[in-house]
Amino acid sequence: MVQTHIRIIYGDTDQMGVVYYANYLRFFEAGRSEYMRSRGLRYGDFEREHQLWLPVVEATVSYRAPARYEDVVTVETSLVEARRATARFEYRVLRGADLLATGHTVHACVDAGGRIRRLPRELLERLGAAEPAAAGSG
Repeated sequence: MVQTHIRIIYGDTDQMGVVYYANYLRFFEAGRSEYMRSRGLRYGDFEREHQLWLPVVEATVSYRAPARYEDVVTVETSLVEARRATARFEYRVLRGADLLATGHTVHACVDAGGRIRRLPRELLERLGAAEPAAAGSG
């Protein structure tokens, strides 16, 4: 699990001063980027070296309590599953000990033509993922 700290800016909030719901997906992306960096990877380098991309194919957010302007939130990010061609990250967004939101994203590994490709072994090893599930899954 990797923690990423984010201070809420005015532009993240709606008219009521509460973080706009879709911004939690941006927080997840920031957490995911830091997760990769913590393992010596930069997403842009991965794209250039492998000519592969990891688009989000599924995303969920469950909201528990609002974050507001100037709050400092912590995004906890974990890679919980790596399959043949997909990876699933889970997230918790906290303000101190208060749980604000939970969620997950699933990413498919695709080439420039949008065709599904196997996750490179090097990526799985660097991310600390176990060997991907059997060939028939994901």
